[in-house]
Amino acid sequence: MIRLLTLLAFLASPALAEIKIQEVTSPGGIKAWLVENHDIAFTALDIRFQGGTSLDLPGKRGATNLMTALIEEGSGDLDAQAFAAARDGLAADFKFSADADGVDVSAKMLTENRDKALGLLQGALTAPRFDTEAVERVRAQVLQVISSNAKDPDTIASTLLAHTAFGDHPYGSDENGTADSVKALTRDDLVTAWKGAMARDRIYVAAAGDITPDQLGKALDQLLGGLPAKGAPQPSDVKLNVPGGVIAQPFPGPQTTILFWQKGLRFDDPDYFAATILNEILGGNGFSSRLMDEVREKRGLTYGIDSSLVIYDHAQALEGSVSVSNDKVAETVKVIRDVWAGLAKGVTQKELDDTKTYLTGSYPLRFDGNARIASILVGMQMLGLPTDYPATRNAKVEAVTLADVNRVAAKLLTPGELSFVMVGDGKAD
Repeated sequence: MIRLLTLLAFLASPALAEIKIQEVTSPGGIKAWLVENHDIAFTALDIRFQGGTSLDLPGKRGATNLMTALIEEGSGDLDAQAFAAARDGLAADFKFSADADGVDVSAKMLTENRDKALGLLQGALTAPRFDTEAVERVRAQVLQVISSNAKDPDTIASTLLAHTAFGDHPYGSDENGTADSVKALTRDDLVTAWKGAMARDRIYVAAAGDITPDQLGKALDQLLGGLPAKGAPQPSDVKLNVPGGVIAQPFPGPQTTILFWQKGLRFDDPDYFAATILNEILGGNGFSSRLMDEVREKRGLTYGIDSSLVIYDHAQALEGSVSVSNDKVAETVKVIRDVWAGLAKGVTQKELDDTKTYLTGSYPLRFDGNARIASILVGMQMLGLPTDYPATRNAKVEAVTLADVNRVAAKLLTPGELSFVMVGDGKAD
C-alpha cells in the first residue's frame, strides 16, 4: 500500500526536483532507476517485490510476513549469528519488511565494501536457510505481536475495518496471520512463500549514491539474477464495501477508537490531484483542515483527527481516524458526518489557494539522504510515473481549479456511504 500524500509532498521538495534520475538496464535485463551522487562513498539500494502478504495461500495466512522476517536469519553457509556478524563487519545495513502489496528490501553500504555487501545480500535473497531454531524464535516474536495486537483498540479497529471493507480478499485479514495459522506454518510453507513473492517478474529497483550506471547494472545481475523468473499469481482487484452506518465492538477503556471510510480513486485517475487537494482540506496534514477545525479547535473533542487517500494495488479508499473519550463519541460522529456533507458542496478559493501553497512548498518533506531517495524512486516506478515527474509535479497541482475541486467533491464525497467502525465503550447515538 502506498500513502500517496506523503510521496507527493516529498516530491515537491526543491532538493529532489533538481536531482537527475537515470534509467539503467542491467546486462541481464533488470531495470532500475539511479541517482548518482559521488560526494560520499556510500550507496543506498531499495528493492520492492510486488505482491506482498496478499500472496498468502489459503490457510497459510502470515506465511509471507514470517518468511520476510527470516530472510536475514542465515543464508548459504552462514547461520543467523554468522550472517549478522558478516553484515556488521562490513558496516552494511539491510532491512526487510512486508505489507499487503509488497516485500521491501533496503540496503545501505560503503563503497569500499559494496561488492562484499551485495554478495551477502544476494545470499539472503536467493538462499535463505530457514533454520529450525531461527524459525521458532521469529515465530514466537510474531505470536507475541499477534497477542499484543489483540489487546490494542487501534489494531482491533483497523482489523475490523479491513474485514468489513474487503471481506475474504487478502486485504480483509491481518497480514500477521492468526495465532493458529502462524503456529501451523511449516518450513515448506515458508519456502513456498519465498519462491512466490521474490521473483524477477515483479521487481522494482532504485539506487542512490556512489555508484555508476555500469556498476549498478552489474550489481543487479549479481544480486537478483539468481531469483526465479516468475512468482505466484497476483490477487484480483476487490470492490470496496461501504455499508454506511456504524459497526461497533465493545472494548474496556476510557476512549473509543473511530475509523471511517468510503470509496477512493486510483492514482492514474485524471481527478487525482484535485482529490489530493480535497483530502488535504478535509483532514490532511496540519491544523487547517475542516475536520481538525470542527472536531478539535471548535469543540475540543480530540487531540488529532486525519484523513488520507489510500492506494492499494487492487483497491482504493478514503480513510480517516480519531480517538475520543467515550462520552464524546456520538458528537464526534455527527460532526464528521456534517463535515463530509458540507465539503461535498464545495471548497472556498482561500482553502484551495492555501492548500496549493502547502502542497507545492510550504511544508515539503526535506531531502534527507540517499536511502530516502531510493525508496521514493521505487514508489514512483510502481505508480508509473516518468523520471521527470519531480520537476513537473507542482505544475500539475497549480493547474487544478476551484471548479475541478468542487466537481470532484460532489462526485467523490458520498455522505450516505460514509462508514464507521468503533472499538471502545462509546455509543454513536
